[in-house]
Amino acid sequence: MFKIRFLRSNVLVAAAAASLLATGANAFDGGATSGLLRGQAQQGSHIQQANLPTALNREIPATRAVVDDPTGERAGTITIDTKNRYLYLSMEGGRAMRYDVGVGREGFAWQGRAYIGRRAEWPTWTPPAAMLKRRPDLPRVMTGGIANPLGARAMYLYNGHGDTMFRIHGTNEPDTIGQAVSSGCIRLLNEDVVDLYQRIKIGAPVIVL
Repeated sequence: MFKIRFLRSNVLVAAAAASLLATGANAFDGGATSGLLRGQAQQGSHIQQANLPTALNREIPATRAVVDDPTGERAGTITIDTKNRYLYLSMEGGRAMRYDVGVGREGFAWQGRAYIGRRAEWPTWTPPAAMLKRRPDLPRVMTGGIANPLGARAMYLYNGHGDTMFRIHGTNEPDTIGQAVSSGCIRLLNEDVVDLYQRIKIGAPVIVL
């Protein structure tokens, strides 16, 4: 009898884990509703873990490449070409690091200038009020981890009025890179966003075209 109960319990745990993985795959206006996957920061913790794995159990090669800089901006400037779905980090000598990105879907696209006002490793996600109105099923707060739609790193975009509520961040949906699917944020593969995060500083200018 104990053996039967133990096996039945294992089946239920496996089913619950599969359900969490299914609901945690969609970022922002998707269905990310749980922060309970293994390796995630504990609820209430103010320290973001920086040693979590960035892989999502699939082979997704990093997209970054050093190219001739098409932007003409000074070194350290981030330029996002939303039409062609590229992010450029201008470097010395007329070169740039280019990354593939996902951008805002129709009705959520935007253009303008901002700067990096804050950076976070495995950031906590707090959906804005407008998003919660559209998706009342979303959590009010989700701590950092693989299930979190902000991914491995986040860079928060500010302007003269403060936080724009837009971010450059990683993703737990690698298949969305190169697409227009977000609520206005710019998303990169986790491996790429970690690389970009290491290269930029607070105050770096950001241009969204």
